[in-house]
Amino acid sequence: MQPTRVLVVDDHALFAEALSARLGREPDLVVLPVAASGRQALSLAATERPHVVLLDLDLGAENGLDVLVRLRERHPDVRVVVLTAAEGVDTVVRCLRRGAVGFLSKTERAERVAEVVRQAARRGGWVPPELLGEVLRRLLSGPPEPDGADRLLADLTPREREVLQCMVDGLNRAEIADRLGLSANTVRTHTQNLLAKLDMHSALEAITLAMRAGMRPSEEH
Repeated sequence: MQPTRVLVVDDHALFAEALSARLGREPDLVVLPVAASGRQALSLAATERPHVVLLDLDLGAENGLDVLVRLRERHPDVRVVVLTAAEGVDTVVRCLRRGAVGFLSKTERAERVAEVVRQAARRGGWVPPELLGEVLRRLLSGPPEPDGADRLLADLTPREREVLQCMVDGLNRAEIADRLGLSANTVRTHTQNLLAKLDMHSALEAITLAMRAGMRPSEEH
């Protein structure tokens, strides 16, 4: 199995260097040069091809949420985990809605950060357990879509709906390909298309919308 390539985006040099050094001791992680700004993050994401980005929300004059959106738009396969001093359910929900797959406080131990990086690379995610229930409630009961969630799903092709159902069932790309008899690249294309049609930045956001429209895990799952 190839090592997971990790990009740390943080303008606090001492913290970023210490974290990079600690993660670099993990045999299955390769830590890339630190990005101290959103511009550097986008440049390094393009040249170094990280699998996981650890992103601080406080980047001086830059808004980390804007950097998150730009990373997801330009590099949709990159898994972004927010690692920040900011806390609270509202902050977590905003990050997830913009495509983050995980949220960690800077007070977490390095061992936890390394494990969340591994989970993110395996297409998993992480939300602090004490916040998870409220975060899910907010995501599922968010503001109604202008035309209704069911109207948005109506724009999907039958195959895209099948892929979305598989996502609701908790399947990863390889498992979706196996269930539907498709190649992984075809599943990737369908996933990107359905996210674009729904104006979503992450699988979690699409799943939340699907469940608000009444889609539930299937019996096959």
